[in-house]
Amino acid sequence: MIYFDNAATSFPKPEGVIGAMSRCMKEYCGNPGRSGHIMSARAAEAVYDARCEAAELFGADKPENVIFTHNATHAINLAVGGYVRGLHERGERQHLLISNLEHNSVSRLINRLKRECGISCDVFNAVGDEKKVAADIRSKLRPYTKAVVCTGASNVAPIVLPVGRIGALCRENGLAFFLDASQTAGLYDINMNRDGITALCAPGHKALYGPQGSGLAVFCDDFDFSVLSPLIFGGNGVNSYEQEMGYEQPESFEAGTVAVPNIVGLREGIRFVRGLGTDYLREKEERVCRYLKSEFGNMRGVRLVTPEAEGCLVSLLCDVKTPTRLAEELGSRGFCMRAGMHCAPLAHETLKTGGDALRISPGAFSNVYEAEKLVDETAKLLKMT
Repeated sequence: MIYFDNAATSFPKPEGVIGAMSRCMKEYCGNPGRSGHIMSARAAEAVYDARCEAAELFGADKPENVIFTHNATHAINLAVGGYVRGLHERGERQHLLISNLEHNSVSRLINRLKRECGISCDVFNAVGDEKKVAADIRSKLRPYTKAVVCTGASNVAPIVLPVGRIGALCRENGLAFFLDASQTAGLYDINMNRDGITALCAPGHKALYGPQGSGLAVFCDDFDFSVLSPLIFGGNGVNSYEQEMGYEQPESFEAGTVAVPNIVGLREGIRFVRGLGTDYLREKEERVCRYLKSEFGNMRGVRLVTPEAEGCLVSLLCDVKTPTRLAEELGSRGFCMRAGMHCAPLAHETLKTGGDALRISPGAFSNVYEAEKLVDETAKLLKMT
């Protein structure tokens, strides 16, 4: 098996992740913050260590501003949904901006918030150089614009957004900036204070090399949590006599028992990333992608989606087979990739793919030899058509 579906979930996981999760479940998987015994205390310490690792990776100074979630979608709903609902409860009129490359994790939430909270929203063009992107955002600002919500990079094509430029623009205009870092956390140097990010939402199971069922929302150091409406209500081990969740981070936003083994796995995944460095990991993936683009760019019957763009994935269209069919046939030959719409209809519409593309996404354990085998097998399949 050759695995090229890391944009969905990274595989394999580092041995340190697997070992740490196993030790947690065997040795100290108590309920953090709920009891005073040693198992609970060790679990609480491990969870706090994970907050510190995440805060340091993303340039935040307050570990308590790291809220653990089940995945990036959960984090986006908590951060963006909580912010919009909080302002709505205060009676504020709201206009938001999202990019034309968004995943359904953002676009479906915004659509729901339109109906639920009466917000308005415009879509800016994220395809082009950073001056063009910034100019389009500026042209769509309104007196009651409250936030920009966008991905750091497309999950359909190798397009990376100018996060620092967008963050600076948001600062200039007093806007919140919510970043969906699903495709960038662990691969790009992200610093919340430098880049003007209000909240960063990321999955643990992609380029942070943690397990599925882990994710986080990291809020900037001066974020006012009294604005954030909690997403889930229930026990959190503090102020139990009160019948309101409160606004104390992180506990007020982590209702119920947190997934300690998954958080421990995410902690070790972050340590793996920090140990190797995001530059090293990104360059390793880009090396594989450059080879694939060079070979597929010259292969008859194959077309690259945004061939001029530089990023950590490659997307293909095919003249003689649908991308989905090509993915199935390559799958029968041992290649793991994803074709279809990738839960991102906005991006497919923007990129004019026809709603189907074959995505090849390497990871930390991928190499050019595997890419060579993919190119060879694809060429054989197309010759058989």
